[in-house]
Amino acid sequence: MRPRFARRRLSLTSLIDVIFLLLMFFMLATSFTRTTDLPLTGVAAGGTGAADPARGFLALGPEALSLNGAALTLSELPARLGAPGAPRQLLVALRPGVEAQRLADLLATLAPLPGLGVQVLE
Repeated sequence: MRPRFARRRLSLTSLIDVIFLLLMFFMLATSFTRTTDLPLTGVAAGGTGAADPARGFLALGPEALSLNGAALTLSELPARLGAPGAPRQLLVALRPGVEAQRLADLLATLAPLPGLGVQVLE
């Protein structure tokens, strides 16, 4: 006859400790990540029909962008918009294939420019 083994009670203390440590780790990890708020204003179709000389049109594509029809790079854009007589209101049209990261890079580049209003066309 085989001896019968007595089962030990299952302890949940170690499982609770592990879950608590994981929870603490993720809470601390998310509190130290850097977050940035990007101002974003959407514009619906339509308008007043009046041309505003202080308004510029930026076409953003996956690889290229143009300001009022002139091709630029992302690094040239702040200097062009900081020049005297540059538009103070910027309408941004997204071309097909533009990813959210590309738009975020553009908005982060434009954020330090004082007095510039940016609106993204729908």
